[in-house]
Amino acid sequence: MADRPRRRRLRRTLLAALVTFAVAVPVSGAARPAAVPAPAPTVSAPLRDLSAAALEERYAVSRRDIRAAERAADGHGDLKRAASLREMAAPGRQFLSFDGRDGGRSVEVVGELSSARRVAVLVPGVGIGLDAYGRLRRGAVALQRELGEAGAVVAWLGYRSPATVSPASVTEARAAEAAPGLRALVGRLGAALPGARITLLCHSYGSVICARAASGTAADAIVLYGSPGTGARDVASLRTGARVWAGRGGDDWIARVPHVRVRVPFVATVGFGTDPVTEEFGAEVFDAGGGGHSDYLLSGSRSLTNLARIASGRAPLEASRA
Repeated sequence: MADRPRRRRLRRTLLAALVTFAVAVPVSGAARPAAVPAPAPTVSAPLRDLSAAALEERYAVSRRDIRAAERAADGHGDLKRAASLREMAAPGRQFLSFDGRDGGRSVEVVGELSSARRVAVLVPGVGIGLDAYGRLRRGAVALQRELGEAGAVVAWLGYRSPATVSPASVTEARAAEAAPGLRALVGRLGAALPGARITLLCHSYGSVICARAASGTAADAIVLYGSPGTGARDVASLRTGARVWAGRGGDDWIARVPHVRVRVPFVATVGFGTDPVTEEFGAEVFDAGGGGHSDYLLSGSRSLTNLARIASGRAPLEASRA
């Protein structure tokens, strides 16, 4: 009984946040990143052949698509988007696919995918798009270095990431749209790289997407970090054969997010429920160090070390005891 007032306070907090988000978003709507025009991408065959030659051809096609989107952004007067796309089209960058429309979608590879024995698929959370793509790229590079030569990282920006302050960031709608594409990508990677270990590394809102994609996934492990909840009550509710891990940095503000799910009539279900690092959820908890919400893939961090160890099939390092 004593827990009921606390739950009511959490629900009120979450509903107040939703109202704030609903007011804030229309004010900033005129500058929506999705409004920047881009041409339709080149239609590519399904991802089945991951030989070095086939991959190089895909990378070249995507590079041309990125450059076409860069020209469109430049002509539109969006110099920030054009500059970001110019970096993405640089020699040596490897994109399996790219679509600059509706805010942008991309799948980038860091490392040699054709020979990889360990593949980590990064699934980002809110606030990641073409204009802020550098953050995802830096994390992917740091992780690939930690994995070593036999490891490749796939940075999957396969959905329109919600703005940090928006109604979409507290509901599952975007995750439900994104999950089938993520599940399909992992399935194709597994079929084309038999014997390779595939791990989903799911940050923040990305953990909601991974939970939606978990059932039937070909991934060997699913790692939830910096998660606000997944929309699932516990690991059993994910209905997956993948090993499920969870971690949270000691200075991550996400710990203060109410872990409840509230049905708002005529709107949506708001919130994501059980905290994945709790015993109630049932994931294997790993030490994510003392960093903040954006620090999990920082070079030299305990979180990066342990994410790479899990992706490699090794046990994470335990927290030191004073």
